[in-house]
Amino acid sequence: MDWKSRLSESTTTIEEMEQRIPLSGEERRLLGEIASIHPVRVTRHVMNLIDPEDPKDPIRKMYLPSVDELDLSGSYDTSGEAENTKALGLQHKYGPTVLLLSTNACAIYCRYCFRKRLVGLTNDEVLRHFDDAAEYITEHPEVNNVLISGGDSFMLETPTLLRMLHRLSAIPHLRFIRFGTKTPVSLPSRIIGDRRLLDAFAEQNGDAAKPRIYVFTHVNHPREIGSESRLAVRRLNEAGVTVSCQSVLLRGVNDDANVLVDLMNGLVSAGIVPYYLFQCRPVSRVRKSFQIPILRGIEILEQAQMRLPGPAKRFKYAMSHRVGKIEILGRSGSNGLFRLHEARDAELTGRIFIRPLGSRDGWLPDDLDPGLDV
Repeated sequence: MDWKSRLSESTTTIEEMEQRIPLSGEERRLLGEIASIHPVRVTRHVMNLIDPEDPKDPIRKMYLPSVDELDLSGSYDTSGEAENTKALGLQHKYGPTVLLLSTNACAIYCRYCFRKRLVGLTNDEVLRHFDDAAEYITEHPEVNNVLISGGDSFMLETPTLLRMLHRLSAIPHLRFIRFGTKTPVSLPSRIIGDRRLLDAFAEQNGDAAKPRIYVFTHVNHPREIGSESRLAVRRLNEAGVTVSCQSVLLRGVNDDANVLVDLMNGLVSAGIVPYYLFQCRPVSRVRKSFQIPILRGIEILEQAQMRLPGPAKRFKYAMSHRVGKIEILGRSGSNGLFRLHEARDAELTGRIFIRPLGSRDGWLPDDLDPGLDV
């Protein structure tokens, strides 16, 4: 079965969800209210991973709506994406990197999504004129890589992806191109069955004169790494594509050292490079249910890293803040130790700073000034 047919089998309504997950009348009403605001889509591949008898099942929590989404505390743009938008669908926050929001569609709608304002809802922030974006990149020689994301870039038709690839590859100062996609674990058939895409990736990566292709995926729990997902990753690896993972530390999903150990070891054994473990952003309808305190995150991470081999602990614990990508280095008492891994103000990149943290603090203030500490 082709990937579009498999996608069409997805659960997209509360009524379809209830065929597998028992709900009370009140739950049905409240979840219907939530689904009317933030839509539901769960592929059959992922629905089959959920234990319907376990209300605390981590896969269920990530992908099926819950009443916690009624809590509006937080923000819909926690990292200042609007401030970094240079043209519709094009963000340029860090000098070497341009981000393209290529689509608002995903194969699966994660309930913790930091682009909850956009995904599955509106095209108002999505790239509409790719050639204009390519021209912007051409005019900015400091840009050496492009991240094509969304939504999920692999929800675009293969001819569209190949056209993007061809146009970007003609820009002389681009060294590599990244595709952001969750399909290795949400819809692996998108990759396994697309020989045209895989052959194009292999040809591109076999030409030293062309920008190299990387895929960045998103896995948060070891149960997501099944046989089909492993095969999808293997197909990408065979095409010369390095697959890296950006995970998120999520309450009730992987906020446990044992789970993190299994996750990181599972990624490496599947051919995926652990890249980031992100602090969950304080997004509206997400913060209450998924975010844990930073101090707790540091504790969990330290426990896990003591048991991980080198290849499985190459990831950085970080947050995508308005000022930049902040690496969370550790703690001293109730203080957190941080480093600006990437900064909107390039002069601050690499800056190490200390901030006091309360036992419930899950984020740093929006008006953070990392320049105060040396």
